[in-house]
Amino acid sequence: MSQDLIDRLLSGTLPDPDGGPPLQVVTRFVAIAPTLRGSEADLVRALDLGSHLAVVSDIATREVLGARVERALASLGRVTSIVLPGRPHPDDETVERIRSASSSADALVAVGSGTINDLCKYASAQDAKPYLVFATAPSMNGYTSVNAAITVHGHKQSLTAQAPLGVFLDLSILAAAPARMIRSGLGDSLCRPTAQADWLLAHLLLGHSYRTMPFVLLEQDEAQLFASSDALMAGDLEAMACLVRTLLLSGFGTAIHGNSQPASQGEHLISHFADMFGDPSWPASFHGEQIGVTTLMMARLQERMLGGPPPRLQPDGETEPGFIRRYGEPIARSCWSEFAGKRLDAGRAAELNARLAGSWDQIREQVAAVTRPAHVLREVLRRAGAPLGHEELGWPRSFSTRALRYARDIRARYTFLDLAVDSGGLEPVGDLL
Repeated sequence: MSQDLIDRLLSGTLPDPDGGPPLQVVTRFVAIAPTLRGSEADLVRALDLGSHLAVVSDIATREVLGARVERALASLGRVTSIVLPGRPHPDDETVERIRSASSSADALVAVGSGTINDLCKYASAQDAKPYLVFATAPSMNGYTSVNAAITVHGHKQSLTAQAPLGVFLDLSILAAAPARMIRSGLGDSLCRPTAQADWLLAHLLLGHSYRTMPFVLLEQDEAQLFASSDALMAGDLEAMACLVRTLLLSGFGTAIHGNSQPASQGEHLISHFADMFGDPSWPASFHGEQIGVTTLMMARLQERMLGGPPPRLQPDGETEPGFIRRYGEPIARSCWSEFAGKRLDAGRAAELNARLAGSWDQIREQVAAVTRPAHVLREVLRRAGAPLGHEELGWPRSFSTRALRYARDIRARYTFLDLAVDSGGLEPVGDLL
């Protein structure tokens, strides 16, 4: 059972499937229960975080759970309530606001989901303070990760942060979350096949490091989750528990590995590109809603590339001045510092072409073995009523085409987006949308 996997991870007794020492995580306690009402103070007391706690929420999450947590924790000592206005942004400015408001606190208590959790894990890491989280929605897989998606000077980046010491998940609260946030968690879980395929490609073609561990952790729950997406949306608590375990174990996989590679590849680059360069007037969408749609894009691209002959790579014509013309300062230089390391010159292109010519059959066989067909992934989303295409996110076709072409610019990771662009395999883009 995957709950046993979580328990063994926390106790440090789970063997590493890649042959290393037993797996270790920083998180000390995970509570998943039909309800946690009345036990909040006991859960936090066991972590011995100090007598002054800063509880961070936004207006919505404070109403759902934050006020309840604040009342419960008042029995442990001083509580500073930090309520972020409106729909907070995970950016450097908001991080500094939290750090200032919590400067005298011993620890941070996040009450929320993706944005609140990322802000607290990064702010607490900057101040070398512990933090824990009470989840309010099963909307993403970052609760137990060590990275935070923070926008710095307009460039959305995955920054090193820290894992929470405790993660507390009240299934009754999570099941009552807005349907779109539940679908978001499902969408964030959908990308395991495309992320693994991208990472494995970089390993087999470029010799980058790779581990099976993050994906072994997910094996027990993935099939059940994908098969029960309709039950999840109908309020089934076992389906909700399955989603929660998947999200936690995905986060633990990235935490053990040390970065977000196992769960964030080409599909996340497209989503982050939209966050950075999309029109603010477009309808707001949740991270996982975007990941569901961009996962389908990547799954179709991977199927196309794996079903064809060995790609023939051309030297890359991108330049730093070209980036500056495309994105403007200072985003262009930040993106260029990421992209330049994987830019292909003539010698590197020739080297990789020789490798592709001799090993493409073996590469595509191994990569195809970890994928799932795009039509299967689409059906998972369809049964949950989740967005299936860029139009449902409010992205114009022209922008979605641009995102597929240029999303690789923003991160150093080598994915099927790079393989396709450098070999001319991205066209026709319409088949991928």
